[in-house]
Amino acid sequence: MLDRAIIDHASPTLARLKLGNLFNHTMGQDFPVEFAALRGLLRDRGVTMTILKVCKGKALIYLYRAQELEKALACDGVRRLLRVCGYDRYDVDGALDTLKARLNNLDAFPHEIGIFLGYPLEDVLGFIENGGKNCLSCGCWKVYSNECEALKAFERYEKCKAVYQRLFASGCPLTRLTVAARPA
Repeated sequence: MLDRAIIDHASPTLARLKLGNLFNHTMGQDFPVEFAALRGLLRDRGVTMTILKVCKGKALIYLYRAQELEKALACDGVRRLLRVCGYDRYDVDGALDTLKARLNNLDAFPHEIGIFLGYPLEDVLGFIENGGKNCLSCGCWKVYSNECEALKAFERYEKCKAVYQRLFASGCPLTRLTVAARPA
């Protein structure tokens, strides 16, 4: 069930605590219908769901807040990083098109994906510069700066996930668990 996977892997995005989450999901026979239905429900609450890549019967699903991604992509430091990685468009659709192409054409995972997940730019750069080594701490991402704030964020995300799992198991629908987008 895709709705359960969203709760398990993307609760912080539903709760508007995080820009985006990424997870793999098996594409069964009912997947296209379920994906389309949930995508429509979430869009009404300010959350977008897209498939970044399909491989071996699994979809790499990106669930995100477009308003928040747009803000992240407007940052000069983010644009510099993305330019180095081959991006030439910094609007949400253009950047996602480039990310999809990189996911499908590279053997390795593109490390700039941390930007799309709301990781601090300093940590994304630290990961790239250190080859994933020498981090201060490791949780949802590898931390290279502001460890205290990152650890607090990790704790918030875990608490959110536990609360959302409990509420969902008790019958609360996904739409009620999805915090509406901020007014533009």
